Amino acid sequence: MPKQCLRTDRGPEAIGPYSVAVRAGELVFCSGLIPIDPKTGVIVGDNVADQTRQALRNLQAILEDNHLSMEDVVKTTCFLTDLGQFAAFNEVYKEFFGTDPPARSTVEVEALPRGALVEVEAIVYVGD
Repeated sequence: MPKQCLRTDRGPEAIGPYSVAVRAGELVFCSGLIPIDPKTGVIVGDNVADQTRQALRNLQAILEDNHLSMEDVVKTTCFLTDLGQFAAFNEVYKEFFGTDPPARSTVEVEALPRGALVEVEAIVYVGD
């Protein structure tokens, strides 16, 4: 199966020359999502909790519009500009991933696009 670029009308557009998500065989690779309000194009929230919630809503929109769910996510890589906010990030993260969360890496970075505090990328298993 050739790669297929996935889109959503309920999530933000890519802010550069890349696809928001790409399906390759049984896997979907979701680009890093920052907390952009898809209607306004503006970063939502001024704290890690609010921004995490929006970034994960954006991920959820991409998945749902392509007949997938958060339960299909097998790996996330999460970027925070301040690991001191790790607990606040985790509180929101567990709201979206429940009792069987995906594997995850979380790293602190100096800066993120548009001044975001959080960015989340995901790998999703589509299966048969």
